[in-house]
Amino acid sequence: MTIKSVPEWMINLDEEDVTFIKKFILQSGSLKQIASIYQVTYPTVRLRLDRLIQKIQITEREDQDPFISLVKRLAINDKIDFETAKLLVNEYHKSKDKGEREL
Repeated sequence: MTIKSVPEWMINLDEEDVTFIKKFILQSGSLKQIASIYQVTYPTVRLRLDRLIQKIQITEREDQDPFISLVKRLAINDKIDFETAKLLVNEYHKSKDKGEREL
């Protein structure tokens, strides 16, 4: 696979996510085995997988505004908390709506 053919959702994953995916595949998708490897509980692994799924889904939404996608990725990656993300998105929508009304 050439770098040009790598899907956008894969490019946006960090090294830790790629390692998790590799281990997940090598364990035939067994969350119980992954929990054992990482020495964490099953719910912790499930949460990790859910966040990874959210990352991929955000990237796959082509109709999504780039700013909103960035804010969501930051929240999913724990760079900002979800309350801050919601506040940013709401304020962005308000400013965008105001700008459209002024046109």
